[in-house]
Amino acid sequence: MHIGSRRSSGYSAIELLVVLALTGTLAAVTVPVSMSMVDDYRISGDAHDVSNSVAVAKISAAAQFTRSRLYVNLAAGTFRVEVWQKTGTPNWVADGGTARLAAGDRFSAGSIAVPPPNSQAAVSQAPACRTNAGVVIANTACVLFNSRGISIDEAGAPSALRLFYVSGPTATFAVVVFGTSQEQVWRISPGGGTWRQQ
Repeated sequence: MHIGSRRSSGYSAIELLVVLALTGTLAAVTVPVSMSMVDDYRISGDAHDVSNSVAVAKISAAAQFTRSRLYVNLAAGTFRVEVWQKTGTPNWVADGGTARLAAGDRFSAGSIAVPPPNSQAAVSQAPACRTNAGVVIANTACVLFNSRGISIDEAGAPSALRLFYVSGPTATFAVVVFGTSQEQVWRISPGGGTWRQQ
């Protein structure tokens, strides 16, 4: 019987340590990049949700032949479409559900000091919403539309442009509603830079 060298099956401890070190290094590089991408997709999705809700408010006004508005609760980070109920007791009523910004995102311009091109002179959210009696509702912002889908002010006159700013860890977005009810979505990095239309 010949006893030769035994070949062990499996991996040595050193080989396992090398594989674990490489895996750890790759994870350390890719996890922050992946998280940044997820944050960027999340804030972009929130901004486009707000833009879509503006479009729904405009269409609801025309479809129901009444006024409508996008009601934004700045403090809670929520928004919803409301229509003016003409029958019964006149009042603003929700037309659909209330949407919420993702965790970490908020209705704010963040550290941005310059508004998007051809929009505002200074950075500011859309004007506050009002009750049926015309009382300003604190920590809110609204864009109103008449029954033709035209952006209006509280008195019913065609309004100048209105903006909603949505900020997150990777970007600030501006949803711009012009007096003609045309919409644009702009994006800028948190540290500044140049606004880019989306």
